[in-house]
Amino acid sequence: MAKYLVIVESPTKVKTIKKFLGSNYTVAASNGHVRDFPKSQFGIDVEHDFEPKYITIRGKGELLAGLRKEVKKADKIFLATDPDREGEAISWHLTHALKLDGDKKVYRITFNEITKNAVKASLKSPRAIDMDLVDAQQARRMLDRMVGYKISPLLWQKVKRGLSAGRVQSVVLRLIGDREDEINAFIPDEYWSLDAHLKVAGEKKALEAKFYGTEDEKITIHSKEEVEKIRTEIEKEPFQVKEIKTGERTRKAPLPFTTSTLQQEAAKVLNFSTQKTMRIAQQLYEGIDIKGNGTVGLITYLRTDSTRIAEEADVSARAFIREEYGEQYVAGKTQSKNSGQKIQDAHEAIRPSDITRTPVFVKESLSRDQFRLYQLIWRRFTASRMENARYETTSVKIGAGKYRFTVATSRVLFDGFMSVYTQDGDEDGKANTLLSKITKDTRLTLNDMQEKQHFTQPPAHYTEASLVKTLEELGIGRPSTYAPTITTLLTRRYVTKENKNLYMTELGEVVNNMMKEAFPSIVDVNFTANMESLLDMVEEGKVNWKTVVSNFYPDLDEAVQNAEKELEEVKIEDEVTDVICEQCGRNMVVKY
Repeated sequence: MAKYLVIVESPTKVKTIKKFLGSNYTVAASNGHVRDFPKSQFGIDVEHDFEPKYITIRGKGELLAGLRKEVKKADKIFLATDPDREGEAISWHLTHALKLDGDKKVYRITFNEITKNAVKASLKSPRAIDMDLVDAQQARRMLDRMVGYKISPLLWQKVKRGLSAGRVQSVVLRLIGDREDEINAFIPDEYWSLDAHLKVAGEKKALEAKFYGTEDEKITIHSKEEVEKIRTEIEKEPFQVKEIKTGERTRKAPLPFTTSTLQQEAAKVLNFSTQKTMRIAQQLYEGIDIKGNGTVGLITYLRTDSTRIAEEADVSARAFIREEYGEQYVAGKTQSKNSGQKIQDAHEAIRPSDITRTPVFVKESLSRDQFRLYQLIWRRFTASRMENARYETTSVKIGAGKYRFTVATSRVLFDGFMSVYTQDGDEDGKANTLLSKITKDTRLTLNDMQEKQHFTQPPAHYTEASLVKTLEELGIGRPSTYAPTITTLLTRRYVTKENKNLYMTELGEVVNNMMKEAFPSIVDVNFTANMESLLDMVEEGKVNWKTVVSNFYPDLDEAVQNAEKELEEVKIEDEVTDVICEQCGRNMVVKY
């Protein structure tokens, strides 16, 4: 009887996939990576063409022994690790760790969602391991290793033990530092607003109009004197409607989620950290036990920067919307985003694996947080296949002598996708009923005027959501690196988080200043983004990975040697508390 072995990354997937395959298949998990660089040494042979030295990760020996036994029994081995660079590299490492290069038939399979159809289809179209993908991962791992291994000891020597530098982490720290510098250097400008409360004949409620300027130009009021002068001139003048414009405005349906937009939206709407979003999305992807359905992968793969949707998912979404909401809600042509940056291989956007599994249907099988995230993904995907919302807009210009005030309002004509999905800041679309009572040349009576002083605000501190958005725009890191990078900065206490905002600590400041002084290119945004596009070119087979690594190392090595000689030591004092030690009676200090 033929025996097939399928190796996946996580034990949860084993449970989900076992259900789809017959008794001829054994499914086993590698529990992530099985080989990596040694902890105790550099692990890259600089003298011999930058050959990496990989060893079995401590604690994985027993697991590999178990996998080897299964390999012996199997006629065919399918490596079904995640469908990205990291997954490809794990498959490649497995072929070495399990010595699969002999007479065994070894195939690589990938699926974007853990559903019966997707898994079965992948088994029908196996392929060889894609070495370009593996090499892109090896290059990234080696660059990160070089930065971490060469610069971290320098920070221990000059600041304190236990600090670390990272290739992407150091740039992100710099971005946070630069934003704090902007905030500290900000000088606010004063400006004033002026609102007129106007009475419409026969109506109790007043119409509120905002000061615009004159007929010819918009005016910004800068001081109390200016506002008083304008006010005095206006009070003598009659108010009259000069112009009424009505129009229609469309609000586009959103695109389905990518990793970055999911992290941003979950942070805004659900108050999730990027790390929490990824952890819960991973659970939804790998499989949840749904009453009456067994274990099911509820969403597609969670690390992607594509908004593309598979044809069959698109068709079933439209059929579902037609059935549930009506023909007029089904989108005509759906838009897709092309950011000009390399979109990670053939991934789809993040979507439910089956749109008919509505949030209500799966609610009792999910934890509260799983439910909230699944509902967000389900609604966003459904909305992306629906018609745009349409508003009727009305804008009125009111004259008082040479000055002009404006009133603008809108009401929903057709709610479209908003019947499923609304975002923060969506207008509720209630039209101002008073506007229907006035026409051009209507005279209005001034009840009173309200003036208010304002000051321009400094740029906002980064939140996890706005930082992820910035990283994506600048091309720093990849969907899979955003969450771990931010988590590392928080864990190292270079950055702290208060009310969603990220603030640099004193320790973060010292490390950031040191990195800017000694390693300007490592913390340079363009340099890091360029490195990212070089790794993409390795993945596409256009650049040799060793070339990227060998060009990077000499400059880094030289910078480290200079920094050892030239950098000043910085002493960071321990933070003294008012807690008295029971042993010696002195004040205790905070140790990290």
